[in-house]
Amino acid sequence: MSRSSEIARATKETDIRLALTLDGSGAGTRSTGVGFFDHMLDLLARHGRLDLEVGVTGDLETGAHHTVEDTGIVLGQALDEALADRAGITRYGHAVVPMDEARASCAVDLSGRPFLAFGAPELPAGVTGGFEHELAEEFFRAVSTNARMTLHLQVEAGTNAHHMIEALFKAFARALREAVAIDPDEIGVPSTKGVL
Repeated sequence: MSRSSEIARATKETDIRLALTLDGSGAGTRSTGVGFFDHMLDLLARHGRLDLEVGVTGDLETGAHHTVEDTGIVLGQALDEALADRAGITRYGHAVVPMDEARASCAVDLSGRPFLAFGAPELPAGVTGGFEHELAEEFFRAVSTNARMTLHLQVEAGTNAHHMIEALFKAFARALREAVAIDPDEIGVPSTKGVL
């Protein structure tokens, strides 16, 4: 069974083409016009073992906000579609990732209920590689809403914004990889409700 999805979404602000395979190796290219964001998507694909092809044309003259948020929307939609009825999945995932002086944690529940708890009080305002630091929260909110997942992300330590954001993306990737994995002992949907 191929757990894959392809989504195209065009608005007056962005034009996005995204292909996702859950059981991958990190293959694909990511091209959003925002260098640091491409790097974060590369990390997500590699550490999440996702094959991920992303092409975005966005209104970068206004900043990266629309490009980052809309990519999160489409990635969330692709995750939801690739998971289908979510039968047989592990459902939960958790990871703590250090990145030099920074450390981030992530807990994922593919519950069918969208929720984001995001804590990064030490993350300074600023821009890295065209990526405004506050866009990390916007991206993860868009993903969690559209993938219908409960997502808790926390920067636990750090002084370098690049390291803190990178730790967030790696922790999310590792937790997601665990949550989407097929559980050989799960015979149906992992919920007493019978649906997720």
